[in-house]
Amino acid sequence: MKWIVGILFNAAIFLGLAGFFEGVFISSVTAAVLASVVLSIVNVVVRPLLIIFTLPITLITLGFFLLVINTFSIMITDWLMGDAFNVDGFWLSFLIAIILSLMNTLFQQMVYDRRKS
Repeated sequence: MKWIVGILFNAAIFLGLAGFFEGVFISSVTAAVLASVVLSIVNVVVRPLLIIFTLPITLITLGFFLLVINTFSIMITDWLMGDAFNVDGFWLSFLIAIILSLMNTLFQQMVYDRRKS
């Protein structure tokens, strides 16, 4: 259930970003949900490998390089989705990675931390 809520939340963020930035294109709500699922799979399969291979630079940058890894995850999702989901360039992908990270952190703190108390 937690995974589905996260997928739908990310899809909503993607749709909002597509309305806010000219360089982000999503063909439909279904494409946004599918892009969110693909990003989730990329984060489970590819991201851990990238983290292992880039561990020295991640340690040197005190973890900030993880944003670059998140950027590559978004770029891989863009590539896998074809024309249904498109983000123009590295820097816009980087900005989206930052926004997604912040929004997901806030969402998790608001929703899941309140259930514990």
